[in-house]
Amino acid sequence: MFRQVLLSRLPPRMLPLVAAVLLERKERKETGFYHWRREKHPYYNLTVKILRARNIKGTDFLSKADCFVELRLPTASPLTYRTRVIDNSSDPEWNETFQYRIHNAVKNILELTLFDEDVLMSDELTSVVFDVTGMKPGHRLKHTFKLKEDKEELDVEFFLEKSTNAPGEVITNGALVAYPCLCLQGVINKDEKSTVREQGSSHFKLSLPGAYEKQLCIPCKSDSDQGCGIPFVFHVGQEMCAELDIELEQTITVLQDGVSPDFEKHSTVLGSGIVPLQSLPLGKEVDMAVSLGKGLSVDLHVKAEQIAKDLDVRLGFDLCKEEREFLDQRKEIVSRALKKTLKLREDLSKDEVPVIAVLGSGGGMRALTSFYGSLFGLQQLNLLDGITYVSGISGSTWCMSMLYQDSEWSCKDLRGSISNARDKMSSSKVGAFSSERLKYYFQELNAMENAGRKVSFTDLWGLIVEYFLQQKEDQSKLSDQQEAVKRGQNPYPIYAAVNVRPNVSGDDFAEWCEFTPYEVGFRKYGAFVKTENFDSEFFMGRLIKKHPEPRICYLQGMWGSAFAASLDDVFLKVVGSGLSFLESLGDVVKVIDDCRRFHFRDPMRLKTRLVIPGGPLIQIFQDFFKSRVTAGETFNFMQGLYLHRDYVSLNKFVVWKGTHLDAFPNMLTPVEENLYLVDGGFSINSPFPVVVHPERDVDVILSFNYSWEAPFEVLELTQRYCKEREIPFPQIILKKEDEENPKECYMFMDAENPKAPIVLHFPLVNDTFHKYKAPGLERESEEEKSFGDFVIEEKDSPYRTLNFTFESQDFDKLVELSSYNVVNNKDAVFKALNLALSRRKQKRR
Repeated sequence: MFRQVLLSRLPPRMLPLVAAVLLERKERKETGFYHWRREKHPYYNLTVKILRARNIKGTDFLSKADCFVELRLPTASPLTYRTRVIDNSSDPEWNETFQYRIHNAVKNILELTLFDEDVLMSDELTSVVFDVTGMKPGHRLKHTFKLKEDKEELDVEFFLEKSTNAPGEVITNGALVAYPCLCLQGVINKDEKSTVREQGSSHFKLSLPGAYEKQLCIPCKSDSDQGCGIPFVFHVGQEMCAELDIELEQTITVLQDGVSPDFEKHSTVLGSGIVPLQSLPLGKEVDMAVSLGKGLSVDLHVKAEQIAKDLDVRLGFDLCKEEREFLDQRKEIVSRALKKTLKLREDLSKDEVPVIAVLGSGGGMRALTSFYGSLFGLQQLNLLDGITYVSGISGSTWCMSMLYQDSEWSCKDLRGSISNARDKMSSSKVGAFSSERLKYYFQELNAMENAGRKVSFTDLWGLIVEYFLQQKEDQSKLSDQQEAVKRGQNPYPIYAAVNVRPNVSGDDFAEWCEFTPYEVGFRKYGAFVKTENFDSEFFMGRLIKKHPEPRICYLQGMWGSAFAASLDDVFLKVVGSGLSFLESLGDVVKVIDDCRRFHFRDPMRLKTRLVIPGGPLIQIFQDFFKSRVTAGETFNFMQGLYLHRDYVSLNKFVVWKGTHLDAFPNMLTPVEENLYLVDGGFSINSPFPVVVHPERDVDVILSFNYSWEAPFEVLELTQRYCKEREIPFPQIILKKEDEENPKECYMFMDAENPKAPIVLHFPLVNDTFHKYKAPGLERESEEEKSFGDFVIEEKDSPYRTLNFTFESQDFDKLVELSSYNVVNNKDAVFKALNLALSRRKQKRR
């Protein structure tokens, strides 16, 4: 009605414009791009003149520095430029000028690095980063960079002027920017008139700086052939003004001493040429002869065209269409469940239904087992249908992935699922390291690598987890779990991991990545891909090469990759006293470096292992593990996207900390080729960051902590995480006795800020369970007392983190304890839900 009244009052000339805006919104809603927009920004020509440096001290104490400066501006050019070297001078002067064309939509950060040239390797003396954003066009800016406290300085002159090029359009969500992408396709043929008389094989090397594809090598056929006729493809940003470089190279094999089987290969560049992409008409096929010099040339048949299809990466901070559809269906189920359980008099409207999230922490099989118990406790309170989200990391994800194999799991009595899990947990795990199983592992890994996937020890660990959990091959994938949520019949699962950087502690830099049945992505960047496309190759927001979706066991290995750091210990714990197995394994696994210098929480601290087994597995092991490092990697689906010029205004980035990587856009994830996804426990040992963001509008968080120690650490770390990003979260205030002797349940809330979730936190403790077999019902017989009288964290506890096999009774104890702790705190749970209902109703008013 309001829209109709508004339209009726608009002048006729405005109606077409309004209709176009409404149509655009409708189109965005249908495609799922809710927060992206098209923006046009001007181009500018940036001139950088490196003038001089003063008081420079080199690394050689016997002489003065031999200085040069490198310039890097990756948002404008893929190339690194450098000045000439000024020999033996403390005050080098260059007066060299460099030109860039920059686009005003992105955060243009120029890096200037001062080097002291050496014969073997140039030493980096210092580096500065300069934000071009604040410069005024038409004004010359001379800036002196203070390099060190002892009066070392670098003088640079900048000049920015508006380009004559028309403004360029980009797609952006305010954090990331997607440029238009060009696809260059062609066929290269050697000119019939030119011959290569030298003996040996010749080939063409093709490279396009800034393109997704690396250097391509195309072998030439014999001179009698018409040419190579082999196609090539490059993908590159339209903004890069790139040039296709073509080299004709000849390789000659020389035998040593004429008879020795040893040989050397010598390569010689016979000629080279370039093809500027700007010289090619877009969308048209072109035949051309490219001179390589020295009487050589090649015939090219090429076509450059802009990729017109929509982005394959969803740019937006809102929930995806499928998750919002799930919420609409789930709210009806939650409304009925809460009305019945809380004995409400009236039905809840959709706006009044609170969003409740259940979180499971890490902790290996202890977490898996306990999470079963916690969920069973919620079912006993008739609250499982009142839950909207279930999220976990590490061992809790193993529990979730087993449950979601049944598309109706929460609608059934969980005792059946728990009994099945007991059988798996209490069975021997030694078979995971049998020769037949090892052969299966490496055949699987070799097949993955041959298919173009990046493979690491984390994937090996995933196959081991598959055996631990299933004792058989599990062909299921994460996207299969769409069946479990398409009618809203179960809570929505969110699996969490963190993206880290090599040689940077997870405490200092970790970006949370969420995995759901429909999408995988980073809410920090507002970038998501369809789950079935995870681990495929993307560039500039476009799908370049589709790989099969990985089986869920590989995700399980990555979600719980903290254990991959201790594979030797896992073997020892699983095999037990079977030292002969470890001795034979010693012939298989060789540690070839020492990782003690790395930070304990650094996920890249794994040792490099060289695998050379004996027996029939030798070739498989050698082929797969030779010279392989242990870092887990996957293709970065954000590669080729840039940070928006105003990304610093988003509270999802911690840029106010000058040393945080968020303040260095040239070092952030979009510029990386790979993601390094690891166990979320390397950052916060509970998946709070994936549910506290306002997009999910969570009212109540039931946090289950299964860590061996520090029962409140996840709350304190989450509080800091939220404070840094201005996310509402209650203040965590604890007494000393709580730290020393934690109770079963704690409630935290911010009475003055209804946007902050109410947090119910359940440490894994045996507080009253040892005395009561049910709330208010004491244990009487000696058997009952013995069942409940145990200490979870004692030295010889069966629940140690590296223990992957529980006795049936130990499994039952932990499940019943976790369930009891929920049921015994029914009043606290119901109080939190009623408070959430009250808040929702106040919001509606």
